[in-house]
Amino acid sequence: MKSRPVVPLHRIRHYFVLGMLVAGLGTLVVRAAQVQLLESQFLQSKGDVNYLTVQVSHANRGMILDRHGEPLAVSSPVDSVVADPKSIFREHSFDDHQRWDALAKLLKEPLSSIKGRISKNPESEFAYLKRQLDPELARKVKALAVPGISLLREYKRYYPGGPVFGQIVGYTDTDQNGLTGIEKTFNDSLSGTAGRTRVLRDGQGRVIEYVEQLSPTVDGRDLRLSIDARVQYLAYRYLKAAVKKHHADSASTVVLDARTGEILAMVSEPSVNPNTRDRAELTSSRARDRAVQSVFEPGSSIKPFTIAAALTSGRFLPDTRIDTNPGVFNVGGYPIRDVHNYGLLTVSRVLIKSSNVGAAKVALQLDPKKFPAQFHKLGFGTPTGIPLPGEEAGHAPPAGPLTPREQASLAYGYGISANVLQLARAYTVLAGDGRLLDVRLTPGPAHYSRRVYSPEVVHQVQRMLEKATAEGGTGTQAQVPDYAVAGKTGTVVKWLESKGRYADDQYLSVFAGYAPARDPRLIMVVVVNNPKGEQYYGGLVSAPVFSNVMNGALHLLNVPSHPDKPALRQAMFEGGSDT
Repeated sequence: MKSRPVVPLHRIRHYFVLGMLVAGLGTLVVRAAQVQLLESQFLQSKGDVNYLTVQVSHANRGMILDRHGEPLAVSSPVDSVVADPKSIFREHSFDDHQRWDALAKLLKEPLSSIKGRISKNPESEFAYLKRQLDPELARKVKALAVPGISLLREYKRYYPGGPVFGQIVGYTDTDQNGLTGIEKTFNDSLSGTAGRTRVLRDGQGRVIEYVEQLSPTVDGRDLRLSIDARVQYLAYRYLKAAVKKHHADSASTVVLDARTGEILAMVSEPSVNPNTRDRAELTSSRARDRAVQSVFEPGSSIKPFTIAAALTSGRFLPDTRIDTNPGVFNVGGYPIRDVHNYGLLTVSRVLIKSSNVGAAKVALQLDPKKFPAQFHKLGFGTPTGIPLPGEEAGHAPPAGPLTPREQASLAYGYGISANVLQLARAYTVLAGDGRLLDVRLTPGPAHYSRRVYSPEVVHQVQRMLEKATAEGGTGTQAQVPDYAVAGKTGTVVKWLESKGRYADDQYLSVFAGYAPARDPRLIMVVVVNNPKGEQYYGGLVSAPVFSNVMNGALHLLNVPSHPDKPALRQAMFEGGSDT
């Protein structure tokens, strides 16, 4: 038999290796086809999870402006430090101890605390580390280039006027959500809408491509107020000085445009600086807007309405005589007193001298149903409706008939309560033609709610209020150089709610008035709470604030001086009571 040829061993090895290579190549080809044809959607989704994210672009909050366009609240761009926990754990970024230690030092926070927040949710793609850095610190953080750490552009609210506008403008939280004041009421329109964009990030969390815009960023709308920043600064300055001088607990004031009802200034003291981040201060009683959130019994500042009701009834004329002897008048066992025995007074001089006895005797001759009804027409017991949170409505007497004691007390401002703005609104009736003017916090034309008194009655009361601030009246310290003013003082014994009685030695000092007297442009009410010392009368504490602010405001607004003022000083009367 013929023998088979023998294949050399090295050739067998060659074929074996070649076969293995062919098999391996075939496996790769099959796997590639499988990936491309069968698993492409799955792998694409895995890639999206790792690198595609949605980036939020914060909207710029709208500015709050005064009537002249002066900024009261603005938003400035700032950077916040954010982390991408998923990227950090995937890339083992914590291994770079040196850069993480440097980051903790810059943020002034223990590294363990930073790592704890990042580790809390390792599958998350977003975590705040530090909000709203100053520009220099943000630059240093960026220079560190810590993997998984980036800067997020946000906005920080800033209030150029600080405490001057603290209560009325309010403030926002870190996320720019309005918490108080105008910021809260108009939060939706000021906020705008954040935008959303799908972005592609690299392994360190940096954006490398903007894929698509899901929704656009819509900035908030600016809001213009009726406030005049110049008048607001005046009111803040002099009210603060009065609180300090008289060691008062608090105070508030409102200045209105007598022609339109627009609020030109609204100040509460003590105030709060909305630029502070001290949460305790921002939520303390200092943040209370006392002009609308606190109510008080107006005292003698109500007497012009008592006299107006008397004249409207037809039973009284300005020169009708009222006997106030002997300076004390008992009603239902309750003594009503004047500081002095004024004897026989006319109705006009009852108001000029601020006689409690005279006001009570006049009121008791009026219809017990119609007399209290006028206070509802004047807006007492009803919120003004301005867009500020937390307004207190106060209390107006019931529509039904009052007892003699209730009617007598109401005549000089007890048994009724109001906030400062409500009292200022009521005085629009006296500074105008007898119609109640709606008050507003945004610019706009005048709008009248209702007629309360006839123009003839208002004219008569206006002349009385002029003389009340002239020599011999109780409001002489409310006088303004070169202008005739009209107004009424009030010194109110405080009601202590916690004790259910009136205080023995605590008072509210009140002045309400307008100027120029013959052609009113501005209405102002000043209330100082619990001044200490011998000076606590409204004519000594609140009237000077009115004088200083009104003097500056009338000049700022270029209001012509009143030619009739010198004649008013010829009227000489004895000093009066304003309790």
